[in-house]
Amino acid sequence: MKSGAGGGSLAFSWGFLLCSAALCLWPANGEICGPNVDIRNDIHELKRLENCTVIEGFLQILLISKAEDYRNFRFPKLTVITDYLLLFRVAGLESLSDLFPNLTVIRGRNLFYNYALVIFEMTNLKEIGLHNLRNITRGAIRIEKNSDLCYLSTVDWSLILDAVSNNYIVGNKPPKECGDLCPGTMEEKPLCEKTSINNEYNYRCWTTNHCQKMCPSSCGKRACTDQNECCHPECLGSCTAPDNNTACVACRNYYYEGVCLPTCPPNTYKFEGWRCVTKEFCSKVPATEISEYERFVIHNDECMAECPSGFIRNGSQSMFCSPCEGPCPKICEDGKTKTIDSVTSAQMLQGCTILKGNLLINIRRGSNIASELENFMGLIETVTGYVKIRHSHALVSLSFLKNLRYILGEEQVDGNYSFYVLDNHNLQQLWDWNHHNLTIKEGKMYFAFNPKLCVSEIYRMEEVSGTKGRQSKGDINPRNNGERASCESHILHFVSNTTLKNRIKLTWERYRPPDYRDLISFTVYYKEAPFKNVTEYDGQDACGSNSWNMVDVDLPPNKENNPGILLQGLKPWTQYAIYVKAVTLTMMENHHIHGAKSEIVYIRTNAAVPSIPLDVISASNSSSQLIVKWNPPSLPNGNLSYYIVRWQQQPQDSYLYRHNYCSKDKVPIRRYADGTIDTEEATEPTKPEGCGGEKGPCCACPKTEAEKQAEKEEAEYRKVFENFLHNSIFVPRPDRKRRDLFRIANATLATRNRNTTGTDHFTNVSDAEESEVEYPFFETKVDGKERTVISHLQPFTLYRIDIHSCNHEADTLGCSASNFVFARTMPSEGADNIPGTVAWEAKEENTVYLKWLEPVNPNGLILMYEIKFWQHHGEEKRECISRQEYKKLGGARLTHLNPGNYSARVQATSLAGNGSWTEPISFYVQPKSANYGNFLHLIIVLPIAFLLIVGGLLIMLYVFNKKRNSDRLGNGVLYASVNPEYFSASDVYVPDEWEVPREKITMCRELGQGSFGMVYEGIAKGVVKDEPETRVAIKTVNESASMRERIEFLNEASVMKEFNCHHVVRLLGVVSQGQPTLVIMELMTRGDLKSYLRSLRPDTENNPGQAPPTLKKMIQMAGEIADGMAYLNANKFVHRDLAARNCMVAEDFTVKIGDFGMTRDIYETDYYRKGGKGLLPVRWMSPESLKDGVFTTHSDVWSFGVVLWEIATLAEQPYQGMTNEQVLRFVMEGGLLEKPDNCPDML
Repeated sequence: MKSGAGGGSLAFSWGFLLCSAALCLWPANGEICGPNVDIRNDIHELKRLENCTVIEGFLQILLISKAEDYRNFRFPKLTVITDYLLLFRVAGLESLSDLFPNLTVIRGRNLFYNYALVIFEMTNLKEIGLHNLRNITRGAIRIEKNSDLCYLSTVDWSLILDAVSNNYIVGNKPPKECGDLCPGTMEEKPLCEKTSINNEYNYRCWTTNHCQKMCPSSCGKRACTDQNECCHPECLGSCTAPDNNTACVACRNYYYEGVCLPTCPPNTYKFEGWRCVTKEFCSKVPATEISEYERFVIHNDECMAECPSGFIRNGSQSMFCSPCEGPCPKICEDGKTKTIDSVTSAQMLQGCTILKGNLLINIRRGSNIASELENFMGLIETVTGYVKIRHSHALVSLSFLKNLRYILGEEQVDGNYSFYVLDNHNLQQLWDWNHHNLTIKEGKMYFAFNPKLCVSEIYRMEEVSGTKGRQSKGDINPRNNGERASCESHILHFVSNTTLKNRIKLTWERYRPPDYRDLISFTVYYKEAPFKNVTEYDGQDACGSNSWNMVDVDLPPNKENNPGILLQGLKPWTQYAIYVKAVTLTMMENHHIHGAKSEIVYIRTNAAVPSIPLDVISASNSSSQLIVKWNPPSLPNGNLSYYIVRWQQQPQDSYLYRHNYCSKDKVPIRRYADGTIDTEEATEPTKPEGCGGEKGPCCACPKTEAEKQAEKEEAEYRKVFENFLHNSIFVPRPDRKRRDLFRIANATLATRNRNTTGTDHFTNVSDAEESEVEYPFFETKVDGKERTVISHLQPFTLYRIDIHSCNHEADTLGCSASNFVFARTMPSEGADNIPGTVAWEAKEENTVYLKWLEPVNPNGLILMYEIKFWQHHGEEKRECISRQEYKKLGGARLTHLNPGNYSARVQATSLAGNGSWTEPISFYVQPKSANYGNFLHLIIVLPIAFLLIVGGLLIMLYVFNKKRNSDRLGNGVLYASVNPEYFSASDVYVPDEWEVPREKITMCRELGQGSFGMVYEGIAKGVVKDEPETRVAIKTVNESASMRERIEFLNEASVMKEFNCHHVVRLLGVVSQGQPTLVIMELMTRGDLKSYLRSLRPDTENNPGQAPPTLKKMIQMAGEIADGMAYLNANKFVHRDLAARNCMVAEDFTVKIGDFGMTRDIYETDYYRKGGKGLLPVRWMSPESLKDGVFTTHSDVWSFGVVLWEIATLAEQPYQGMTNEQVLRFVMEGGLLEKPDNCPDML
């Protein structure tokens, strides 16, 4: 017991010391980032999180469209987010386990549409992986439309949230297709705990490597350490030591100076709901955007941006609040002039009593507008500047300003007007002057073009407001107020118009009334008009509705210029009715206005790129077909002409290759895309298995009205959420940039064969590559309908299908962005059957090898094979063989068999289920050979056996001596020569200053196969001056390599020790001691020049988003290669294999001469074996090298010319259309490469 107690005490002491050194300083050892962190478009924005321990506000990561490598980004310091976490359309991100390994608490103080965790449309995310997430304090989670997301059914959210009823987890990868495996379950040693969810008692984990952490029941609602010790009650999420409120990862209530407390100590104040701050800190917090003051206030022991309702600041610079006597006065200063053009803008004045500045009301439409305006503006008592009401056709009265008492007129409009009412078609009443008082201290009133406003109402306001006598006759004209008739006497003619996709530029003729000074301005009226039958008064009624949009146009400064306007924000490919009216003051003797207006003209805007197709769905009707259906785009922006349908086979999940599925309950299940799409095409769908011949497949039960209503409500709620999401995060961009982007994207479409439906795109790849292979896109053009059938597909295979809508201007503008759907074809009956017969071979005693061929075109992927075998009249036995085991042997090995006759048959199991059993085969296991005691036999056998034993001993002795000598040479002492053509035993490789200790090298991942062995990316310590760690390329030699190959391997290193040039790949070190031998090279992250150039082709699928190289960039590449080759020539070195594949591209796009042999095996098809000799790069060799085998600097210059040709053609193969033998003859006879198309003469 003493020992145990001592051990516990010691453990606590170490834990406490660790806490003191690290987390107890939380968050002082990191940063509090905020108030919010929004990361979009660029992955490198993530670096803003580098030192964050707490994000005070929300964290949004969204709209990163280019798939990136996230392995270099890791933020272990981040433990708490106070608001919410949102992930939306981040390409390439597969898990959060490495990105946020220690995120423990999401407090949810402010939510995103009631959610604290939102993961939406993350198409590459395979697992959430937040394995340290212990608490979401407030709000629910929404995980939706993540087509590849698994490990959702293995997380018990009730351990993280107080309530799970509002969680929304829909549209992700079906659980039956995931095959989620918690740690240890495959080895039958489960490491995770079980809980029950919806009556399913199962293991709980985040990933295949991380269990979901649970605290003992004895802790109750308290958190616990990783060792399941209960934390202090004030800890939230987790802690590093038990019952210690200084060791909390996060605080349940408030954090102050490293301690978690139930409330803030004296002289400190609550801030942002989770920490305590001093008065000095609160006084320096920058004001929020919505606050009208520069400083926060302190109220009820809390530091906040504004005083709560019913309280007011003691002064503009005060930090304290006092209760109001009656309604609180509220002074609003929102710039010089506050424009009210909608209910939203009026909402900014809610509660204001004094408006410092001017009030401009311009509300042209809206329903129930008066009550809304009264709600938000009804408390305004004083306006210090002027009040201007114009073009507010939705207003019938100004009574919504029910408390307006003073217009001070400190600033006046047009020189001397404090109250200005212009062109309000439905304004009938100002105020009820029997119950309303209004004083205008300074300035005059102006009323014009209010056809429904009686002049008597205006005169009454003169008396009440105290402005009578200030106005002239022109300020309140009885001829243009209170009458509806329009008496224009002049017709305006349009001079010109120019149209764009969302703009129309108009000019019209100059107009001169009798007195030009009485021409005030012009008003342009426009609206959508599908038909040419509109009139000026369409859409106007007493409720204030007006279908015309209006724009005021000032007079041109130069009287000789024609007036004009640019109408913006229009819809593409839409016909608009437009007319213009002059606003004048001049009176005629017959009391009609001297005015002017134009006839109504009709102008259509230009076409634009359409919006995406809607409601894409797909279903499979056979093992080789997918039916796709969609709805037209909501905005065709032109005459919809056709659709582009593109599809891509999806690789199998990588985990399918890693596990042994011989355990029956671990076989993952996949479902094909079944549905009820009505097909009009003449196709003959294959009947699914299990359907009766005449009865057909079973139908779903009809839905009840309650179920239909619930589905309808859910669909509406989903649309509301998506609208909120898009409105919250999308930032409008210039149209030109967006158009260019789509044109680039669709330039790729234009170069592809749109009628490709063949099967030649299916290729055989190895298991190691198949899960990471990038399959090509194929496409077809669909005219005049919103459905198509994609044929010639692989059985039971997942496809991504993209639909683009194209209008009549697609050749110029490009097609729309895509809407996509994932669908799996149906399984093919018989596809999993093993072809041919099973063969057998008895190589060893009591052992038989069974051999068979794999199914040629299986349903998705073969997971395992099952063998049934039995001895005649004996019990049947079963043997399970995983696909990995089959790959090693090409079959199975049955051992420990008794002698006799056997029968066996084999069955394959794929993602779709089991294939058929093969026909039984028979085989015979021979008994052990009998021993004969014949004396004569012994006389013959014994001498022969004696001679064989003696001979064997002699051979063993010889082999032992040879191996000992060989080991002496192989244990760190290698023969090497700088001349790769000769091998001299006198040249011994001796470790020198280039030697690097093996423990300083760490291998990370495979880069590819080199000429001697595998090449890895890794980390080397101390190989570059002033760099503690350096990313490097590590070349290895195969363990089975001969002595000669090992010596040649070190030859390259010996040669490169002499090189020190910026444009030649650098050698950084050699590890020759021990095995395997390593050569450490400079890492060229962008690969070889050949692959890089090909990735820049516009039609390639792995284009990194860059345009093809310009002439300047091409010359830059050529110059860098030439500089590197000149350096080698100056050092008397002939490369002999200069080609784009042997040039490497660095992170900064610098091109360098490669490491002399690394890529030969990768591009083996570029080489040719002449006359049984070694492989030769004949397409890059000079005539003299081909004839005589002579390599000189001149032959390198010839190869350099071929490299220039590769740069100009983006790495096309030289001498296309010729075989290697034809190239050999062609070059030796004096043939030359043709100049590439559009190749600049400078190259």
